[in-house]
Amino acid sequence: MKEMVLNFEVQRLGECRIPSPMDTTNFVDDEDHVLYHSTLPEIQLFLDQGKKPPHFEMAGPRKNIYFDPSKLKCGIVTCGGLCPGLNDVIRAIVLGLYHHYGVKTVFGFPFGYEGLTYRQGHTPLELTPEMVENIHMQGGTILASSRGPQDISEMVDTLERMNVGILFTIGGDGTLTGAQAISEEIGRRGLKISVIGIPKTIDNDISYVDVSFGFETAVSESRTSICAAHTEAIGAKNGIGLVKLMGRESGFIAAYAALANNDVNFCLVPEVSFTLEAFLEALKTRLEKRGHAVIVAGEGAGQNLIAETGQEDASGNIRFEDIGLFLKDRIKTFFKEGGMKVELKYIDPSYTIRSLPANSRDSAFCLILGHNAVHAGMSGRTNMVVGYWKNQFTHVPIPLSVSERKQIDPEGSLWGQVLSCTGQPRKMI
Repeated sequence: MKEMVLNFEVQRLGECRIPSPMDTTNFVDDEDHVLYHSTLPEIQLFLDQGKKPPHFEMAGPRKNIYFDPSKLKCGIVTCGGLCPGLNDVIRAIVLGLYHHYGVKTVFGFPFGYEGLTYRQGHTPLELTPEMVENIHMQGGTILASSRGPQDISEMVDTLERMNVGILFTIGGDGTLTGAQAISEEIGRRGLKISVIGIPKTIDNDISYVDVSFGFETAVSESRTSICAAHTEAIGAKNGIGLVKLMGRESGFIAAYAALANNDVNFCLVPEVSFTLEAFLEALKTRLEKRGHAVIVAGEGAGQNLIAETGQEDASGNIRFEDIGLFLKDRIKTFFKEGGMKVELKYIDPSYTIRSLPANSRDSAFCLILGHNAVHAGMSGRTNMVVGYWKNQFTHVPIPLSVSERKQIDPEGSLWGQVLSCTGQPRKMI
């Protein structure tokens, strides 16, 4: 089994010998774990072999910590695209360090990893409880963000020069890959600097993490656009509402939006291939039977149908063509050539959703993520990301989290529920 060779061990800088200053909490023991598997047959397989089932460390405060809070300085970076909840996490980290441990110096490095290099001339912000008091009420990030790699050696030089003991990196797959490289360079130099990741990806595509912050807000806010698309569709003869949502390589937002908004008739995601001919014929059949249709497409869906740009963004990702505009054009052409009049309305709410503040549930989730990131860093753990697995907060080694991308299983229960909800053909090929 693949799971038998997965490495769940989290790196540590050394022994924790300093009593925690927290005196109003329930401490987590290092032997407290969260099982990776959730079904009895999977777990029993390991027990029958005399092996301990794979498990994550449970997140939370420890009785003893590694860093002396009175001498500790910390840093925070936010990288990649905007996502609801970024400011919530920043606030949680700053307040957790200050109030739980008495750490007084927290630097915010502007524009992601750029802020850790000397080339751009960015000046670090000193984050105080007063500065972050109300930032969770606004979208975006007070630290701003950027994409693209920076010189690892220069970034570690900055951490060493500023005597930073813990670096908190808030970002997705690319950010975590960079955090791993920073941690490895720190190790080569023999420095005692902890690197803690907080998973930020609106697409919810980080492996070994059930859900990342901002995802629930994105799904919730998709309702406005989908309701508008449905209203437009039923308000015209052969009306079609087409909504494009986020999801480069993982279609979780589109899938859950289809479940949350029961008016969706076609859900197109990157993980499930379709041909234009089969999709258009299925759409025609839908219009002939019901007189309207609502389509939700993840941004990475159907990219095999479009000529590649050959261009890359700052993070090294292939620039995708707009599947929404492509489908809009092809749908109109198909029905015009077939002599069937349709009314199509196209909606792309992507950047509106990305820039929103987190909703209440996401905001609470961000708070606990940020606090657990602080607890992990203070206990000397490093090269890890705070995860969420089976309703428990966990420690996940960064090498494990970036080892593969989390995607929808076309044969799994989630996609089966989407098919049942939309009524679309299982295969459109």
